Order: sequence, then C-alpha cells, then structure tokens
Amino acid sequence: MRIAKLIAQHRFQLSEAAAPVPGPGEIQVRVHFCGICGSDLHNFAEGSVGDTPSVYPMVLGHEPTGVVIQTGVGVTGWQTGDRAFLEPAIFCYHCPMCRSGRHNLCDNIRFLSAGAEPGYFRDIVSVPEHCLVPIPPGVGLAEGTLFEPLAVALHSLRFADLTPGVSAAVFGCGPIGSLTVAVLKMHGVRRVFAVDPVAHRRDLARAMGADIVIDPSQSDPSKEILAATNKRGVETVLDCVTRDGSLEHACIAVAKGGRVVATGIPSEARPMIHFHELRRKEAPLFTVRRSNHETHLAVELLAERPAFLGPVVTHRTPLENIEQAFTDLEAYKDGVGKSVVQLA
Repeated sequence: MRIAKLIAQHRFQLSEAAAPVPGPGEIQVRVHFCGICGSDLHNFAEGSVGDTPSVYPMVLGHEPTGVVIQTGVGVTGWQTGDRAFLEPAIFCYHCPMCRSGRHNLCDNIRFLSAGAEPGYFRDIVSVPEHCLVPIPPGVGLAEGTLFEPLAVALHSLRFADLTPGVSAAVFGCGPIGSLTVAVLKMHGVRRVFAVDPVAHRRDLARAMGADIVIDPSQSDPSKEILAATNKRGVETVLDCVTRDGSLEHACIAVAKGGRVVATGIPSEARPMIHFHELRRKEAPLFTVRRSNHETHLAVELLAERPAFLGPVVTHRTPLENIEQAFTDLEAYKDGVGKSVVQLA
C-alpha cells in the first residue's frame, strides 16, 4: 500500500509498505478520502503546531472516510463494503478525564496523525471498531470528510453559551470557520459577522449564512463590529484562525459579559491577548481541544443538509499530488475551501 510521509517542511515522500492486518476488535479499511486540516498545514508550512515541534517523518491526515475491507476477530455489525467515517482519536477510557466524560483530554490519548502516531494519508488502516461510524445514504465519501471539522465547530459552541437573538463574530473563514458560521445560524444567532482577508473565504462564509463579512486588510474589524453594534460588541467571538492579531481584535469586539472562544491554533508559542479588555468586561477566554462526542451530531447534520454543507469541499487531489495540494492550500490558491486528498 502507499503511504504519504511528510519528511520535512514542504516536502512529502510516497513510499510502499505492507497493509496492516486487523487484530482482534479491529477493522481493516481502505481509505478513500482524507481532508487537509489546518493543523496538518502547520506541520507542513511551519514545522510545528503551536509550541509542539513537528517530528519528521510523519504521516498526517485525520479527516478520513473509507470502505471496510475485512474485520478482525470479535467484530460484529460491520461487513466488507460498508462505508465509514473514521475517528482519529483512540482513548484509554480509564483515566480521570475519560471517567469524567472529557475524552478529548484523555491522559493516554492516541491521536492518529499526531507525533509518532501515523494518520490516514495511507491506503489501508486497521483501527479499533469504535473508530468507525456508518456513513448515511446521500452523503458522499469526499463530503463525508467534513464530519471531523464540523464536530470541532459544534464542540466550540459548547463554550459560546448562545441564546436565540444574540450576535456573534467569527474570525477566520476557512472550513472550520465557515462551518462555525453555519452552526451559529442553525442555533438561532441573529447576526453573524465573518472576518477574513481572503475574498473566496468571505464568499464561503456568506454562503454559510454570514450576515456581514469584513476584510481585515481593508478596515479595522473590531472597530467595524463595534460601530455596527452601537459600541456594545457581540455576545460571542469565535476565533478560528488565531493569527495576524485576530485574538486581540476578538477581545475588543466581545461585549461586556460575553465570551471569546479560540478554536484556532496560534503559530506563536506564546500568543498575545488583550487581557485588560477581557478583565474590564469580565469576559472569559475559552480554548477548544478538538471535539468530544459531537461526531454523531455532525453526521446527522451532513445527512440532513448535504447540498448545503457539501460545497465546503472545493478541491480533490490524488495522493501522488499531495505536496501540491498542501502548497496550493498554503497559498489560498484557486479559490480553495476544504481540500481533500483522494486515495481510492
């Protein structure tokens, strides 16, 4: 089988390896598509994810869909040919975090694509049965890769404390940011501001329901949001990019008693925030760690609204051209929204 290894910044290498045989309780799956996440791009372009250095070679990819090849001993309910979303996280289920239901903070987590744990940019994987979630009819394998970023967007809203009629702002309108706009509107948020310097990403946010889009390269976004809200600000700001001063703008744009939610991963080891703005407003800053049991809701939304959410996937690239796909995504080339790698 083929494996795409990131061997250095901006450099992928394709190699061959034996397909992993499924052990007891495991399922062997042929990966068909895998989305490129922002954290994958951090490893490719910057050589780190926040303050965690990349360790090359590494196999990235944690937004996969595929088709079952065979099952290991003890597996029931799955057959050859079944389509599945593939969860990237494997939990221990016995640490304090798991016992409290916060599995995304598991002390012994194995997150496939992080560090030495190989991800899904490879033809065949064997993973525990609980990593598979059935793909409903009407959801394509390429569009199905949105299950993971959509789950992250849904998880971020747990910290937003939304009520119908409030206003919100989203900084960064890549796939997670645009999906965040969509779920904000589904939650009844009256007015959503979307901020991004890239024109086609502002268009994507508008298609997902954003009421007002702002180009931060042309105007001060926090000043625009304050002007549009009679200097009050918005009840929730979700920063899905955490770069180019967006966190500081988020602190300024949030209303008194509001909330700032940082979904994105800053490139800096010690990012700057406007602490005193938050202090004076008694506005907490929440961070987001992946998702936690939101996958099934994400799957329901994809099944209910495939024609609405599916167009977030704009580009498909064969595995042999994966390096070019990453390069184009880094450069925001050709109107790229969600870029997926096609393996089968």
